[in-house]
Amino acid sequence: VQLQASGGGLVQPGGSLRLSCAASGRTFSSLAVGWFRQAPGKEREFVAGINWSLGNTYYTDSVKGRFTISRDGAKNTVYLQTNSLKPEDTAVYYCATRAGRLLRTLPNDYDSWGQGTQVTVSS
Repeated sequence: VQLQASGGGLVQPGGSLRLSCAASGRTFSSLAVGWFRQAPGKEREFVAGINWSLGNTYYTDSVKGRFTISRDGAKNTVYLQTNSLKPEDTAVYYCATRAGRLLRTLPNDYDSWGQGTQVTVSS
């Protein structure tokens, strides 16, 4: 599967962005989709994940209540709605997929990656 992430940008603290992850080559069916982020000098970290078939979701603690992951079957796209953004959310955001239903949080558990989209939260 080929993944295309988009929707990043510059936003003030407290603002919102909706990130998109579009798939081509196949559908997300039977895949788990994760959003990760990587800030300069830091390791890539898990943000949120969704099991495409079951619809169950999982979030890292720092984004719970602020970020929402969702899917659109008609558009073959996974979204990450980011609200109440903070400067510490600044990073390159990546979407990735792994086969199977289990949601994993380690980057090595995912085998297909998009190119990343930059999110900068600054006043």
